[in-house]
Amino acid sequence: MRRLLPALLALLLIPVALAQELTIAAAADLSYCLDDLNATFKQSHPGIDIKVSTGSSGNFYAQIANGGPFDVFMSADMGYPQKLIDAGQADGKTLMRYAIGKLAIWTLDSKLDLSAGLTALRQPEVKRIAIASPEHAPYGRAAQQALEKAKLWDELQPRIVRGENISQTAQFVQTGNVDAGIVALSLLKAPKLQGVGHWVLVPLDAFPQMDQGAVVTQRGQANPLAAAYLAFLASPQARTIFNRYGFELPTGNK
Repeated sequence: MRRLLPALLALLLIPVALAQELTIAAAADLSYCLDDLNATFKQSHPGIDIKVSTGSSGNFYAQIANGGPFDVFMSADMGYPQKLIDAGQADGKTLMRYAIGKLAIWTLDSKLDLSAGLTALRQPEVKRIAIASPEHAPYGRAAQQALEKAKLWDELQPRIVRGENISQTAQFVQTGNVDAGIVALSLLKAPKLQGVGHWVLVPLDAFPQMDQGAVVTQRGQANPLAAAYLAFLASPQARTIFNRYGFELPTGNK
């Protein structure tokens, strides 16, 4: 019996441990922003363990649709969370628009003039241009749409290098593997990247508005922390953090 006691006690503690853990799948444009968000959330929920995975929204959608172990999904668009809701893999009542994403053209080449915006990418010095994969990264899709609207896509496509997600796309620029990239403004607003190279914004009317959406997954419905986290994303404290990282702030959650 004495040998069984430790095992029995461990079983009793499992629900408590689970209730103190929150798992988040987040779009890669939130890689730095989430550090500040989570630190602030923990102030009102001390002792919890927040596990974050960042990557492309499309890949996370596929993982969650196949039972991936995430309580909260923060997508770079509203489409992927809605698809999870339609498939019964997320709680439709929790769907919220937490931010509007922005694109920027970024380079480390001090001699490269970006004042012409997207047209600046036509310069012969720009031999390689990084964007995120349009197939499963909303920022990559927006970059392609902006280039198409500017009638530059066909011309520049041979120079384009695709990142798995927007974070990897920024890494291509940061490491000098490409001459310029179309990246998420939120990454450039991170303290570690401020003052690194120079950038210009892509006008918001150059691509469809990037409404970013969050939802509690089917798994997360059993974890009270998941709903609490989404409520926090709409709080003044979270809005201040989103603004610091250059996100356009929605006027409503839906």
